[in-house]
Amino acid sequence: MLHAPVVRRRKLGEELRSLRHAAGLTSRDAARLLGWHQSKVSRIETGASGVSSGDVTRLLDVYSVRDAQLRALLDVLAGSAGGGGAGWWHAYRGLIPPQYRDFISLESQAVTVRTLETSVVPGLLQTAGYARAVTRASIDGLPADRLDALVEVRLTRQQVLRTPPPLRFTAVLDEAVLHREVGGPEVMRDQLDHLAHMARLPHVRLQLLPFSVGGYVGLASPFVIFSFPNISDLDVVVLDHLTSSVYLERKEDLEAYGSAFRTLQTHALTPDRSLELVAAIRRGFR
Repeated sequence: MLHAPVVRRRKLGEELRSLRHAAGLTSRDAARLLGWHQSKVSRIETGASGVSSGDVTRLLDVYSVRDAQLRALLDVLAGSAGGGGAGWWHAYRGLIPPQYRDFISLESQAVTVRTLETSVVPGLLQTAGYARAVTRASIDGLPADRLDALVEVRLTRQQVLRTPPPLRFTAVLDEAVLHREVGGPEVMRDQLDHLAHMARLPHVRLQLLPFSVGGYVGLASPFVIFSFPNISDLDVVVLDHLTSSVYLERKEDLEAYGSAFRTLQTHALTPDRSLELVAAIRRGFR
């Protein structure tokens, strides 16, 4: 169980080592061509230290990597691995904790996200009113300006669903999420209307677990699975706790959670029937 920067550093190092091997170079060769000590190449490849996006660019040039998409991904990966890159969320570093910044960084790089939610609508599908009500309830005594800023962060995150190519997002929600009156009837009406609208987008899939399912895997432990392009074995599972997040990246963990999510989808309603249930619940909020 590791935090995001450590996971990213290790995965980045593995990929850079693979590319060096493909180029037919030893670590000594790479260090000589770059004017570095061999130990620097070794530390990067083992994930013992971060690497700047500039150094990643130099390594890829030496390894003759021409794939623009791969180069762009590794550049962003260097930032989330603690190598000095910066995304829009860094402007809020004094407001949001490192774990949340790590989460947003992963979300911004992923091509697919699968999530099980048992208590609230996923952040990427929340309206401003719902996000405000959830944030206010979650953080006691939050000043108005900080509340506004946190809602702004939540809404800015949703750009990944609008910027081409959009994130492919699959959400399995417990039916209880839609019955919980967060923010009052008006907020819930808007939220359920928005949820139905988003669920009809081609890159968004929504499935509901009706009460009739009873108990299910993940009932007491919501999770998110991030998947990434080009780099093999890069998926990450995130488990959220009250004061921290845990990142799982071992192959056996990824297989277990991937299997659990597929099982959840078989027990959940189809997307069409899920939309019917959303509409029925929406009618209950007068």
